[in-house]
Amino acid sequence: MKELVNEKLYISRKMKTIISFCVFLLLSFALAAVETPVLVGVDVLLKGSSVSYLRGRRIGLITNHTAVNSSMELTLDLLKAKANLYNFTLTAIFAPEHGLTGSDHAMENVGNSQTIDNIPVYGLFGKLQRPTKEMLEKVDLLIYDIQDIGSRSYTYATTLFYVMEEAAKLRIPVMVLDRPNPINGVVVDGPMLDDKWRSIVGYINVPYCHGMTIGELANFFNREYNVGCDLTVIPMENWNRKMNFSDTGLMWVPTSPNIPEPTSPLYYPMTGILGELSIVSIGVGYTLPFKVVGAPWINGELFAKALNGQNFPGVHFQPFYFKPFHGKFVREECQGVLIVVSDPLIYEPVSTQYLLIGVLKSLYPLKFQKALEASSGRKEMFCKVNGNDEIYRLISDEKNIVWKLRGFQQQERKKFMLKRRKYLLYKMD
Repeated sequence: MKELVNEKLYISRKMKTIISFCVFLLLSFALAAVETPVLVGVDVLLKGSSVSYLRGRRIGLITNHTAVNSSMELTLDLLKAKANLYNFTLTAIFAPEHGLTGSDHAMENVGNSQTIDNIPVYGLFGKLQRPTKEMLEKVDLLIYDIQDIGSRSYTYATTLFYVMEEAAKLRIPVMVLDRPNPINGVVVDGPMLDDKWRSIVGYINVPYCHGMTIGELANFFNREYNVGCDLTVIPMENWNRKMNFSDTGLMWVPTSPNIPEPTSPLYYPMTGILGELSIVSIGVGYTLPFKVVGAPWINGELFAKALNGQNFPGVHFQPFYFKPFHGKFVREECQGVLIVVSDPLIYEPVSTQYLLIGVLKSLYPLKFQKALEASSGRKEMFCKVNGNDEIYRLISDEKNIVWKLRGFQQQERKKFMLKRRKYLLYKMD
């Protein structure tokens, strides 16, 4: 009996030791995560030797409200605070779509203004989309710091490309302060861009979801398009390609009025193109922009069943009921689906969007065709964001389109994946 008691005591002590060791490991991992937060480009610039590059420069800053460091301090304020210490001058500010503060709505013209300390602020969206020679007269270094969302049609990246082209003409160097692709650096999906459809909502031939950071895209554009810009990219620290924004430990600043949350960039490429057709509500005008798809004529249960039956990876469709506050179907009872991304590393956002379009056409052919004809004036923008006009033709003319759309330009994407390798700055994990 005594031996049995001793054996139980030994096992009990051993279990406590094992449990204590496991707790220690968990705490160690947690502490390690805290000790190695993601540092964005502006953090790296101002803590390292690269900041000496700013000495004696007259700086033009392309930025907005999203440009904050890991402590939520604005890059604009940080540069103002460091100006005397490093003997540089902030002489001009350039604001993209949605303006310097992010309050302007989509497609609104961004005008010129000035800060309270009389630094000119030039709008680069609307009537004017590129900096002029006059705007750059007192600039000998351009710094770009804006949070992108990882989709080709979001205009912030195109603004950078326009700036690089104009800077190259005047031999003004450009510095890009890198930031996370909030989807991640793994997912690549959607069509490429035909040259005939180049515009502010798509300027370079990459897939709609390219899986690259803004710094990687800048290098890609500079070399693949022979821009000749004197380009420097300040990379992040501790970011890896499997991270979506919620994994970074950074705080999200809404990049525009309808991208309010760190998960919003996951959903924008799943419904934004569909939204251009104005056939259904995609939650813009409700509390879930880009996360729901619905209309008064949709049966939510039937729609969800048909979508889930296709077994697309990393995504689930839940029947959903809502009434938009404004916009499409304002104050009308709508049924449809709430989209849930269950695995952001394997989901196919643009292909899933084409699934939504294909099932809508299959279940509601008359409603779909009537709505498509009514929105014919939006065809040009639909083709611009897709980067081609073949998708519109398939949607208009073909039946059973889901798998045709999913397979569209697969070989072209594979070629892109090989090409992009030399531009990747970060490892997978």
